[in-house]
Amino acid sequence: MDRRTMLGAGVGMAAATALDWTAFAAPAAAATGKPGDPVQMRSDGTYATVPLKKDVISLAVAQTRVVPVELSNIRQTRRANVQHMCDVIDTANGFSGSKDLICFHEFPITGYRHVWNLDDARKIAIEIPGEETEILAAKAREYGSYIVFGSYVRDPDWPERLLSITTMINDKGEIIAKDWKARNLKGFFPGGRELFTTTIYDVLDEYVERYGWDAVLPIVRTPLGNFITSSSQREPELFRAYAMKGAEVMLRTATGNYGELDVRATSMYNGVYSTIANNSASPENKYYLADSNPGYAGIIGPDGEFIKQAETDSETLVYGRIPIGSFRARHRQPIVHSELVMPIFEQYRSPYGPNLLADYQPTDTEDAGRYLREKTRW
Repeated sequence: MDRRTMLGAGVGMAAATALDWTAFAAPAAAATGKPGDPVQMRSDGTYATVPLKKDVISLAVAQTRVVPVELSNIRQTRRANVQHMCDVIDTANGFSGSKDLICFHEFPITGYRHVWNLDDARKIAIEIPGEETEILAAKAREYGSYIVFGSYVRDPDWPERLLSITTMINDKGEIIAKDWKARNLKGFFPGGRELFTTTIYDVLDEYVERYGWDAVLPIVRTPLGNFITSSSQREPELFRAYAMKGAEVMLRTATGNYGELDVRATSMYNGVYSTIANNSASPENKYYLADSNPGYAGIIGPDGEFIKQAETDSETLVYGRIPIGSFRARHRQPIVHSELVMPIFEQYRSPYGPNLLADYQPTDTEDAGRYLREKTRW
């Protein structure tokens, strides 16, 4: 029984994103997340970068346990999860040498429980920056490693909302990315339940007004390469758009299963590297069976083949190296005959439009289902 099967009695975390093709016509500007920022996009096959500090980067994908924070003891159980991440970071930088980048899965800090309502999930969620990110930042500085992880997040700029964010901390301990989940899947889960986290698509107009169009599909340009982060699956247009903007390495997260074909095909069609961090089997998680489709984290090359993949569902680290210098020297935007498909994309409308949660925040999965049930355009 995988996590998404379990969500027939609760809620899942799968996601996808709608693509606004008109945004690509905007002039180039830095992805600063400021109001009015247009999409930083080129149309000559090249893309924006910062100089690389090395030609080959070493990375580790952490396949670690998922343990839900206890509502009766939030700080201590959440801190225990962060300490476990620190132990894994120590191991990743141990005998096999230092790592430039270490990637964790979707919920290594808070864990996940399908019975949490909005109030529960906001209580266990972290703030960024906060105590947890400070601890991880210290580890990043200690080893000179970039660290990537997902989490439920509270943001005082978005009161009463619950966000699902993937964070990147650089080797100096600085938070350089806080990437919102782009869009939740709607009309997917059995029993008429829906997710109640707020995504970019749910408040698209306000999000763009605050941060600009470039922050909708952000590229994190670093001296290690151009990265994107995502917990979305089965949304090839989303990753095509990232590749058009200059993504070189796609850092993807999951909890309780992922589509291997989806991740491999995304790398192959766009000619980029990908990582996928899924949770391990977790006997420490008393709320689910330990074997709920965990495991098989990996690193995928531009040909769509695994460079390395976990051979077990136990806790483990998948190590790899990416020749980012030689890759960048020959890499270009993906070739897309856009004139053939633009008339179709311009007329297509997804069943659920944007901004559906702009004026209402569901309190749990049942309330979200009730509220969204009549919102479909199909």
